[in-house]
Amino acid sequence: MRKLILQEWISLDGFAADENGQTDFFNKPEYNEESEDDVLDFMGTIDAILLGSRTYRMFVEYWPTVTTEVETIADKLNETPKIVFSRMVDHVPWGKWNDARIVNRNAVEEVTRLKNKSGLDMVLWGSLSLAQSLLRAELIDEIQLRVCPVILGKGKRLFSEEMKHLELELLETQSFKSGLVFLKYQPIYTS
Repeated sequence: MRKLILQEWISLDGFAADENGQTDFFNKPEYNEESEDDVLDFMGTIDAILLGSRTYRMFVEYWPTVTTEVETIADKLNETPKIVFSRMVDHVPWGKWNDARIVNRNAVEEVTRLKNKSGLDMVLWGSLSLAQSLLRAELIDEIQLRVCPVILGKGKRLFSEEMKHLELELLETQSFKSGLVFLKYQPIYTS
């Protein structure tokens, strides 16, 4: 069975975006430079990128036109099939690359179906509402966090107050000179 990996950048106080929905706090060049080889290696272990409609809109404004000279993972990210979960959008182009596939039905049912198909693992980036619903449905197999050395104070939390108690097993840690910390966990579902 394929794994679904939730991969997020967060502030030290647990926010994935500031109070205006912006993610500028993790766009420092030193963060990306230090972890770009790790991310490129990770890209070789997946064959699908899952996105919510807001994250799709953010990504499609940047990634389809970026080259590997600017972002090491650009070609790999752009050629990897993308699945966008949205009931509001009916077409999800990706520049000169293959269009993303739109899923406008129940995300839990679709992700369950995808996990049972053969293939490499899948990653979910951004998409906080989708991430929270898939965590509640116990469909996230691994949580990978890049924790930035910044406190936002307010913003959009990755783990909302509505989340139920969930134990996590630490699988890996890595720290970088910039203060960025990588954490990998496996959720321990009890139901």
